[in-house]
Amino acid sequence: MLGKTSVFLIGPMGSGKTAVGRHLSRALGLPFYDSDAEIERRTGVDIPFIFEKEGEAGFRQREREAIEALTLLARIVLATGGGAVLLPENRRHLAERGCVVYLQTSVAQQAQRVRHGRNRPLLSDGDTSARLGQLMDARAPLYGEIADITVSTDGRRVHSVAEQILRELAAARATH
Repeated sequence: MLGKTSVFLIGPMGSGKTAVGRHLSRALGLPFYDSDAEIERRTGVDIPFIFEKEGEAGFRQREREAIEALTLLARIVLATGGGAVLLPENRRHLAERGCVVYLQTSVAQQAQRVRHGRNRPLLSDGDTSARLGQLMDARAPLYGEIADITVSTDGRRVHSVAEQILRELAAARATH
């Protein structure tokens, strides 16, 4: 973590990456970026449209390009999509170029938080909780593999999570 000036938030959908990221960016005085919003800005269309026209593989390629570019920026806070960790090059860029914070949450909490969401192509069919469980089984080891800091968000407010991250960042810098 020594010398890493950016903070990259990873974790499953519904873990609070965007909300916590915005709070952290204000507290740290750093610009905030969201990789999904960047993909939408670059393409001019929303994520569900990309999934519909290009499939998940097409979306992952666009996500890889966005993460590669965003992680090269100095002194930012970045919220990534839940599947950003699937590609090895994304994991490498995130781990090497910033302090990676894993926002950990339970499948039950995720299901509650995403139940009204419309921009969740991976949840468009079937049992939401079962699908979230499958995604978690596949992705949790990848989140843990590159995380410098892990914070649980279950039952917590954005402010509380962000404050814990700020404390852990300060403690990590103080010990180096």
